[in-house]
Amino acid sequence: MVQKRLLSLDFLRGLIMVFLAFEAAGLYGALSNAAEGTWWQNITIQFHHHKWNGLRFWDLIQPGFMFIAGTAMAYSIHKQQLNGVPWSQSFRKALRRSGWLFFWGVLNYAVKKDGLAFELWNVLTQLSFTMLVAFLIFRLSTQTQMLICVGILLLTEALYRFTNVPGFDQPFTDQHNFGNYVDLLLMNKINRGGWVAINCIPTSVHTIAGALAGKLLLSTHTHKAKQLFIWGVICLIAGYSMDWLHITPIIKRIATTSFTLASLGWCLLALGACYWWIDI
Repeated sequence: MVQKRLLSLDFLRGLIMVFLAFEAAGLYGALSNAAEGTWWQNITIQFHHHKWNGLRFWDLIQPGFMFIAGTAMAYSIHKQQLNGVPWSQSFRKALRRSGWLFFWGVLNYAVKKDGLAFELWNVLTQLSFTMLVAFLIFRLSTQTQMLICVGILLLTEALYRFTNVPGFDQPFTDQHNFGNYVDLLLMNKINRGGWVAINCIPTSVHTIAGALAGKLLLSTHTHKAKQLFIWGVICLIAGYSMDWLHITPIIKRIATTSFTLASLGWCLLALGACYWWIDI
């Protein structure tokens, strides 16, 4: 049985890499400087992370990267199953990949002007965790994996809201939340931009959902794009409602539940649109 290549996944992966390449080249900074004080600044600002409470286009790049990593993993595992690769061998491969992602993520920011540093805020170190979690539960039913995702988000809410650590007991305040406290324990420092290492916990939902989307696209179900659209809209409504109703603000830098759901909704819509456009 020949597995059909998912061209929409290749397209999304390539598109994200192009956006990242433009960012590395300093294009967005140059455009922002040129557009300062003009109407175009409303467009160029979308290519920079929101300072705290809110959601911009650039805030969706990392969730998108983690989401399609999960979808690609589903296709990879499916191919291994077709080739008769035992689960134990697949597990060793996944563990090795996660180890390398963690290694390169730490190494990427290890060399500083004032010496060596140990930091866990890089997307690769985050992905090393989320990929392993998604792999370990991959063989469970869709319903069970969805319940695990709900549990992960509830755990995130509980950690931020109910851990009473002096100085770090303000759930959604920069530099004074539970994520900052964990960073002090892990790295003995706090990120000045507000990023936290335990973002890997809630953003595991992106990779798990990506794997579930991959399973859906590999299945014989009809109206696959429609199902992606429906779940995308549900996640968008849930995420934005939590923010608008002042339940949990959308904050990418600490990957709040509302942010995770809203960004996942956009990821599902993007994959659904590309699948409908390219693969159907």
